[in-house]
Amino acid sequence: MSSDLRTPATPVGPRLGLRANAAQFLLLVAVNALVGGVLGTERTVLPLLGEREFQLTAYTAALTYILAFGATKAVTNFFAGTLSDRYGRKPVLLAGWLVAIPVPLLLIWAPSWGWVVAANVLLGVNQGLAWSTTVIMKIDLVGPHRRGLAMGLNEAAGYLAVAATALATGALAARYGLRPAPFLLGAAYIAVGLGLSVLLVRETRGHAHHEAATHQGGAHHGGLTTRQVLKLVSWREPALSSASQAGLVNNLNDGLAWGLFPVLFAAAGLSLPRIGVLAALYPAVWGLGQLLTGPLSDRVGRKPLIVGGMLIQAGALGLIAGGDSFGAWGTGAALLGAGTAMVYPTLLAAIGDVAHPAWRARAVGVYRLWRDAGFAVGALTAGLLADLVGIRGATWAVAALTAASGLLVAVRMYETHVGRVAARPAGAA
Repeated sequence: MSSDLRTPATPVGPRLGLRANAAQFLLLVAVNALVGGVLGTERTVLPLLGEREFQLTAYTAALTYILAFGATKAVTNFFAGTLSDRYGRKPVLLAGWLVAIPVPLLLIWAPSWGWVVAANVLLGVNQGLAWSTTVIMKIDLVGPHRRGLAMGLNEAAGYLAVAATALATGALAARYGLRPAPFLLGAAYIAVGLGLSVLLVRETRGHAHHEAATHQGGAHHGGLTTRQVLKLVSWREPALSSASQAGLVNNLNDGLAWGLFPVLFAAAGLSLPRIGVLAALYPAVWGLGQLLTGPLSDRVGRKPLIVGGMLIQAGALGLIAGGDSFGAWGTGAALLGAGTAMVYPTLLAAIGDVAHPAWRARAVGVYRLWRDAGFAVGALTAGLLADLVGIRGATWAVAALTAASGLLVAVRMYETHVGRVAARPAGAA
């Protein structure tokens, strides 16, 4: 039989799945842990550095570094998705590491708060490029069936590294001072992360192209412009836009916890090591919890975890706002981490469920644009409220906003997981 009469074969390409790509997947987990570690160098130390060495008394002024970080990271996330579709994932990852090189040096030698803000602009670019790309690469590798597990492992690695580094930098600062020792740890993370990315990480864009060739298209097919993707993820598509607003509020909470909680704990007389424990407890529970919540969302669906997680976060913030002891704050921090663990990988998995492989990287970028804008919104909102009504009053207000966000998801979002599509409305992607 002549070749032109043969039945077309299924497209041959890279194998999808966690087992088939285990070595590269685990390498990317390790790389993302290093990305998270760089962020973790600031969690305990920087709020106290602003208060003690730069004498920043207004909360709004003190949180400018989080505002700079969040705004820069949000915009960079958007471009990370677009650039990784155009040029490939690995070049974007390498660019993220290169931008990070000056960050610990600026923080160590900063003679004024403006240097700290500048360092956090670069940190935002680093996190936007490097973290976004590891997310996209893992989604590329695992295919459509284990996204929850993949995102749970990815985010667990990143935030466990944040927690461990927050704890370590608190101990280093207590023994050696706020500078330079805590930031030397960040410099080591950057060196190792860059080396692994150059030498061992492989390009994964071909996996996404292969999945796109075999994808069973929904209402939103692969031929969308970036403008159309932006509209879908921001407001038009119910599940995508619900995920975006929940992600924004989630990171607003994180900005509050990062920038103001160490100051609240210090004002109550807690020592640096105890502040470090509290600063580490929240991301530690967050990180470990994602090892359970990511795969759980593959079994029970995305929506229950997102709604429940936002409501638990609201309750945890209320507990912290009303607490006055290490035990109460520790319980609140643990619950805040648990609620965040329910939400964080699940939102990313939901984006991967709905978005077509041809524009999935851009969809992830737009989602992370809104999610990480929460840092900037949180820094500005929490700072202004704290200056007006104190840290506790600001925390109560954010708790109410978080509860409202969870209820909005309950009303507007449909179930996105492939095994539970019965809840999806007609015409949805």
